Amino acid sequence: MPVFLLTSCIIKISEPRGTVFFAQKRIGKNEKPFTMYKFRTMKMNAENDLQSLLDQNEMDGAMFKIKKDPRVTKFGSFLRKTSIDELPQLINVLKGEMTLVGPRPPLPREVATYTSYEKLRLNAIPGCTGLWQVSGRNDLSFEEMVDLDLTYINQSCLLLDFKIMLKTVLILLVSRNGY
Repeated sequence: MPVFLLTSCIIKISEPRGTVFFAQKRIGKNEKPFTMYKFRTMKMNAENDLQSLLDQNEMDGAMFKIKKDPRVTKFGSFLRKTSIDELPQLINVLKGEMTLVGPRPPLPREVATYTSYEKLRLNAIPGCTGLWQVSGRNDLSFEEMVDLDLTYINQSCLLLDFKIMLKTVLILLVSRNGY
């Protein structure tokens, strides 16, 4: 709770206009939409600027990522690097929309471009962390992400979840370059 309060206060002080939380429609198990929560890391109305940045996409496939996204605030960059921005997803876990470990929850615009093979990753409840996140994350291609998600779905067990959560914590404790 102290991390939530401190983060909320710093977001409000550094970016007084706008909300503390960012709510975004995502697609869950069996293509059921839900609202996913994060701490806001971008300037207000950043989604409106997405179209002008699409040509700078550094990922293949359905995902969009750029390392030096001009929409990200200074404090937002810190939140992303430490993954503190993801903490509000625990609300989604409590609501049963997400689990601690599972495939990354995609955006509706991403799912609209999925092949039938890629849609297989929607056969599981999405997670806050997953095999993809601890196996290279943004250094991997979209195809590799899908393959890792499907591997996780097919081999899912408590021991694998524990290993992924432990590896997630270890990754968070060491400085990493990334998005």
